[in-house]
Amino acid sequence: MGSFDRIPIIDIGEINESDGPGINSIVRQIRKAYGTTGFAYIVNHRVAPLLIKQLFQKSVDFHSLPYKEKIKIELNELHRGYIPINTSTDRNSKLAVVTKPNQSESFIMMREADMNDPAVKSGDYLAGPNQWPEGLPGFQEILTSYFDELTHLCHKICRVIALVLGADLKTFASEFNPPTAFLRLIKYPPALANESNDLYGSAPHTDFGCITILAQDETGGLQVKNSQGQWIDVPFIKDSFVMNIGDMLHRWSNGLLISTPHRVINCTGRERYSCPFFFEPNVNVNVSPLPCCINDHRPKQFDSIDYGKFLRTELQTGYDRHTVKN
Repeated sequence: MGSFDRIPIIDIGEINESDGPGINSIVRQIRKAYGTTGFAYIVNHRVAPLLIKQLFQKSVDFHSLPYKEKIKIELNELHRGYIPINTSTDRNSKLAVVTKPNQSESFIMMREADMNDPAVKSGDYLAGPNQWPEGLPGFQEILTSYFDELTHLCHKICRVIALVLGADLKTFASEFNPPTAFLRLIKYPPALANESNDLYGSAPHTDFGCITILAQDETGGLQVKNSQGQWIDVPFIKDSFVMNIGDMLHRWSNGLLISTPHRVINCTGRERYSCPFFFEPNVNVNVSPLPCCINDHRPKQFDSIDYGKFLRTELQTGYDRHTVKN
């Protein structure tokens, strides 16, 4: 993690360029932001504000359902469905001793895959259909539209990151074909004044994938840790996403891009809603530092890792639904 006291803002309006001053400016800004902070706001991302507004409304609609309705689609072995409060714990956190579950509940979806999908036929980890709640008109359609938009955006961001690292524009194309991607609709209850110090909305952690794109409401509560050990607030900025780098991209870049610790503490007295989208490699990919990121001054820092096996371990450790019973 680097030394910073605020989160930079990057205009990605020219991200569709393959060459020229616009894309070169984005490359420079991403190289600086994610080589020091690991987090940035991205603006002019071309995702329609109306779609984002509809997404948050569907999140409120879902979380307003009675518990008996939500629990009908409780998180399954394909990591899709409803995650009740007190069932997810960041036991792998290297940043704090975490013994208590995160104070949040959420709905999670992934790429829709039916029995004819190649990933399902080959038995890929987590490949399969989503679970959808009953009685919420438009819920599946809005979430699927947003999921597709963010998938498209992240593919474009990966092309830019390849340029940031000095690699070919299409370096990551096959590594995310298809991607492992998660969309979560999270609700954080307000923290109580007498709650213990180790009870978090989301405990201190780094994301274990590649790219996280966060849409957040105006409540606040997200904080990022700098090299001085200070927790820096990441407030809401209208029409922006918050984007951060995860552990796999940190590994691919041989440490050049930073996976920064962050947490959520909701002390506002209001419910907090956020919609993170996690964009990660295909489960059959091995992640190892790119040759262009290794030299005499920066020797190889990481061994190759099987992403699918790594992901399985992370989910088994962090979620009651995936925990291996002895």
